[in-house]
Amino acid sequence: MIPMPLMTLNQYVACERGNRFGGAKVKKQATMLAAQYTKLAARDGVHFDWGKPLRFDWYWYNRRTDPDNIAFQHKFVFDGMMAAGFLTNDNWDNIVELRDRFFIDKANPRVEVYEIDE
Repeated sequence: MIPMPLMTLNQYVACERGNRFGGAKVKKQATMLAAQYTKLAARDGVHFDWGKPLRFDWYWYNRRTDPDNIAFQHKFVFDGMMAAGFLTNDNWDNIVELRDRFFIDKANPRVEVYEIDE
């Protein structure tokens, strides 16, 4: 579980266009947040068998943001997992399928990531 919001794609693009270092700064912040919560999860015994499908449950504030504008944050989550040492690489060998679901939770926006056993 990673508390949200990291940011939307529109916000990220605005940062990149607003300052030549803006995009790098917010990507680093989002990646470090994901790494911090990945380390906490790993400490609590969470592990994945990479190469299996993953499900992302995105809990957002409201319905005003399009789901694809939220889900672009896969990149930050995977980069955070790599920074935490939880994932060696976010390449085709490890990331084979992503499934996204979207919910509203005004009080507790977050993303929850699960391995899907099939």
